Amino acid sequence: MGEITDFDSLRRAMAENGEQPEGPARNTRAEQLLAEAERLGIPLAVIEALGHQLKVYNYSSEKAKMFVPFARLLRMWDERPEDFDEYETHSLHWVFKWVSAGMLDQPHVPLASVEKWLGEMEHRYRLAGHSARAVRSAEFSVAAHVGDAERAERAFAAWLAADRDAMADCHACELHGQGWWLAERGRDAEALDLWAPVLEGEFTCAHEPHTVLASSLVPLLRLGRVEEARAHHLRGFRLVRSMESMRGAYADHVEFCALTGNEARGLELLAERPAYFTDEGHPHSKLEFLSVVVLLMERLSALGLAGQRVPGPAGREWTAGELAAHARGEALALAARFDERNGTSYVSERARARMTQQPLVDRLPLGVRAARPAASAAPAAPVTPAPVAQSGEPDLPALIAEARRLSDTLQPLAVEAWAHVARLAETVEGVELGARDRAEIADHEAIGLGPEGADTFERAAELYAAAGDPGEALAARARAAYVRALAGEVDEALAAVADPYDRVLALYAEGGTEVPQAAGVLMGRARILMRRVHEAEEAVEEPVLTEAEAAVRELLALVDGRTGDDVRLAARVAEGHAMLAELATRSGDPEAGAELFARAAAEFLETGLPWFAVEYEARLAGLAHQLGDMREAERALRAALEHGGPYLEAVGRAQLHLQLAEVVGGRGQADEAAEHALEAAHWADEAGAGPTFGAWARHQLGGFLVRQGRWAEAAEVLESALADLTAETHGDGAVVQTQWWLGDCLSELGDHRDAAERRLQAAEIARHWPEQHDHATLAHLAAESLGQAGLHTEADRAYVRAGELWRGLGNVHGLVRSLRARAWLALRTEGGTDTARDLMTSAVESCADAFDAADDDEARLRLIAELGHTHRQFGDLLARSAAEDADDDSIRAALEEALSQMDEALAVFVALGEEALYARTGAELAAGWLETDLGRPAEAAARARAVLRAYADAEADQHTGSDAVGGEQGEDEPVRERRSEAEQLLQAAKEQKDR
Repeated sequence: MGEITDFDSLRRAMAENGEQPEGPARNTRAEQLLAEAERLGIPLAVIEALGHQLKVYNYSSEKAKMFVPFARLLRMWDERPEDFDEYETHSLHWVFKWVSAGMLDQPHVPLASVEKWLGEMEHRYRLAGHSARAVRSAEFSVAAHVGDAERAERAFAAWLAADRDAMADCHACELHGQGWWLAERGRDAEALDLWAPVLEGEFTCAHEPHTVLASSLVPLLRLGRVEEARAHHLRGFRLVRSMESMRGAYADHVEFCALTGNEARGLELLAERPAYFTDEGHPHSKLEFLSVVVLLMERLSALGLAGQRVPGPAGREWTAGELAAHARGEALALAARFDERNGTSYVSERARARMTQQPLVDRLPLGVRAARPAASAAPAAPVTPAPVAQSGEPDLPALIAEARRLSDTLQPLAVEAWAHVARLAETVEGVELGARDRAEIADHEAIGLGPEGADTFERAAELYAAAGDPGEALAARARAAYVRALAGEVDEALAAVADPYDRVLALYAEGGTEVPQAAGVLMGRARILMRRVHEAEEAVEEPVLTEAEAAVRELLALVDGRTGDDVRLAARVAEGHAMLAELATRSGDPEAGAELFARAAAEFLETGLPWFAVEYEARLAGLAHQLGDMREAERALRAALEHGGPYLEAVGRAQLHLQLAEVVGGRGQADEAAEHALEAAHWADEAGAGPTFGAWARHQLGGFLVRQGRWAEAAEVLESALADLTAETHGDGAVVQTQWWLGDCLSELGDHRDAAERRLQAAEIARHWPEQHDHATLAHLAAESLGQAGLHTEADRAYVRAGELWRGLGNVHGLVRSLRARAWLALRTEGGTDTARDLMTSAVESCADAFDAADDDEARLRLIAELGHTHRQFGDLLARSAAEDADDDSIRAALEEALSQMDEALAVFVALGEEALYARTGAELAAGWLETDLGRPAEAAARARAVLRAYADAEADQHTGSDAVGGEQGEDEPVRERRSEAEQLLQAAKEQKDR
């Protein structure tokens, strides 16, 4: 922090303070600078310091402090307007708008004062010769705030009708205000159309598109354009996150989370800004923030989470219910103050309406990690009401018949139906179930227990035997043996199934049981033998495969041709074919495996059991991918998602979506791939696998967003992924790639310091890899970011490191580019022109040395092109350095040397032929401008004509069948630009000659 000794040092200090983050520290420094300005005794210095203070107050949470410095500025203007220069005169009138809006947002300022100030603003603008546009805009704000729709509409129309002049808000801010009113009036689609130029980057400013992105969220949700809403949230929140003055826009993002089932993310947003609960400098934005806090807390309470800990005002811990009551009380008290001032109830009505909104989307996946809060007491699963008999009692026989139908047809809810029968039987007096009913209840209870169900299956077997069904009893014992295998006891399971297997075959031969019961035992034995196959870590021993295949084929031989209308038997056939598919795959025949998996899936579909086909369609997709049949892989994955329907578990759905994302992305459809990766991340979070599988899905999603150039969205997703990605779980390659992509995003967004940090972190990991190309590339990219961030010394060190790596890899192109970059940096550092010249010379020599050593024609051509670009940059660098020299002779010498390098570049590009036409004409034009700087108009004109002639010749060649126009670019626009520049050079040469 330098000492303020004169006006220039004051201005430098104010400029430096203006670059600091918004907040009290910046405001305090502005106050100190005003005191320093007063000590200088220069009226304009005080005026500028007051203007600086006004600006930092306006862009902070302490907006209420604006009035005092503005009143002082206005008094100074009225007393001595000649002390104000042109810029400060403009600024004084400009901040009238800030102050009028600021008064409206402070409930202690009487409405009569606001109206009086509006008249004062109109009077002073008229005296200064300004349009009424800004005045009518301010009047509109007053009318809209108090709920006077008729006056607001009149002022709105007058605002639009008035001429735009120097006092009008920037285009971006005006469009935001106009679109906001349309959305308030229910004209959402019109508002979004009006906002389009801001959203697309045509109009921007310090607060736009920040506020437009925030304001667009609810209109987009109301219109059902949820994908755009998601994108606007991810992009917009990133812009407002660090800006203290944007509490209102921040509130819009919290509201979006509450209305889209993203309550957990809403809580994260509250935790990031605890001061927003208490900052008093801008009451209106505090009201907006507290209103959406109530909305979010009410959503949590509706989920049964009123007792959950939540972030709130500092000083105590809060539950959702407590914070809802506190925020509602504060918000409504604030609203009442505004209404008392305004003489209406409009502000309170708006606040209550905002607090009581209902969700517009049940759950909108965002791609960033934030698991949905689980209700503290989950409601019981809905159960279909039991049929009721004429006596009024539940019709238990009808309920048993329905449960049996579900189980006989393998419906997903069969287990639940039998559990309902069991519960109901316990509550109905005088009902005693038969052994068969109790056996089926126990059988399905065991199914629901999974690997823990062996004892319950044994109990079911006893009940089946007591009911006179020895075949089903043996099948239940086989099922008990299989679940033991699932628990890892394969040898014990094989021993346990041996007796039921022998007995059921004998019983079937004697006619003592039927095909379904015998098939149940054979299927149990086949499944146990398949567990031995599955548990083999690598190659499966041949006897294991042979024994399993024999068991499967024995099952198929028993069932084949005997299925009839029995869904269970048809399912046995399909599962048997799936087992053969697994065995074929494990035996090294993936083609046969794929064919059998396809057959099994088709048989399940034909049987009316699509949910059973899902596993085998997924397996088929994997094999098709392995065999290079991506079309079949994609078809199978889509089929698996379709057929799984509502019965597909969250983790399975996540896996299928991620596989489909990879397949679709592999054929270049990054937009659809991103949708599937987004779904994968969402379902991974739902399954509780966010830190593992979900992190990988977010990594992939971020990559697909990067491919689409959706930098802000990608950055949010990638930062979220990095919170969970680890080298141990996901591999260090995934961590490096995520950091790399994130660095690219931050670079595109202009966050060069953060981009450098991400790239350096990735480079540090890659430093330990055997292959060093990625390390070199990341070091080079980090150097670029450091340079763009103004950290020139650090950038030079990074380029030195990258150059050493490129040299070690034998990559001359990387080495040369690092040398050129260092040369340009040298012009901005202590190295100066001499160091820059030496580095460019080294780059030229490196190209030449590599050319002599190259033994490949294509490599030589690439090196020649690199040499041409190096000469061209050398010339540009020398010309740039000449402008910094004070001596005319040295300037001329530098320009001559620069021209010599341009001619070297031209010679190289000429040798490359038409492929280098664009580069050649660029060098020719650069040389032409140097000729004008050296006072040689004839030579400059000759070079301009050479460029025009080159494109005329190329165009003639195109008409005869060549497509070389534009050389490397081949585009009409670059050619037009070259021709236009050549015409300008001709005109400049003519004017110089005529002088």
